[in-house]
Amino acid sequence: MAKILATANQKGGVGKTTTCVNLCAALSQLGKRVLLVDGDPQGNASTGMGVSKATRPNTYDMMINQASAADCVVHTPYGDVIPASKELAAASVELIDAENREYVLKNALMSLYSDYDYIFIDCPPSLELLTVNALVAADSVLIPMQCEYYALEGIADLVTSIKMCKKRLNKRLEVEGIVLTMYDARANLTTQVADELRKYLNDKVYNTVVPRSVRLSEAPSHGKPGIVYDRVNRGSRAYMELAEEFIKRCEGGEN
Repeated sequence: MAKILATANQKGGVGKTTTCVNLCAALSQLGKRVLLVDGDPQGNASTGMGVSKATRPNTYDMMINQASAADCVVHTPYGDVIPASKELAAASVELIDAENREYVLKNALMSLYSDYDYIFIDCPPSLELLTVNALVAADSVLIPMQCEYYALEGIADLVTSIKMCKKRLNKRLEVEGIVLTMYDARANLTTQVADELRKYLNDKVYNTVVPRSVRLSEAPSHGKPGIVYDRVNRGSRAYMELAEEFIKRCEGGEN
């Protein structure tokens, strides 16, 4: 049975999709069966895994047109993907009057649970119906965040949203962990924010931090995860270390 994780942060530009793509690819390299579900209409996770946004059927077809989840899966050298495109933005509107609208994604993915070890859902950078669907489908939430003050405020808002979803829609939902991204140890603010997070959230903050990396930013334009595009740069090495820590926490009884 797969463990399902929503990769979410209500603040954009924090490395959410980069983390989702590279962690999925790293786990795949470590022998895990991984599926990335692109739940963001921007489709950046699809591009990062080398899948065209024009690919059909996709997440929109799965949620709106009753396409089989298995038919939507695209196999890549870096892990399996259910891609997305800008059409997915319409799903939030089209689902407004749907029965059990918050459970559409969960119901669509259920047939794949036994095929994977981990299913990651890349969420839009806002709390909309697509994100709510991801939170309802998920067992836990992985939160990438940049070490800056506004991001710290955003974490508080997101945790409130998670608690609300847990209370009303998905009682099993938990925070999986927080990944510190774009980390610059030379900046005082970075270390201050990291210290505050670890003070209040303790073991929910991963020990592995991901530094700023131009190579990670370049990788999507080549249709590859950063860990494949340049496996020896600091950012790529960090994501491989994060994958190992992630597995240890999930399967080693530390989480």
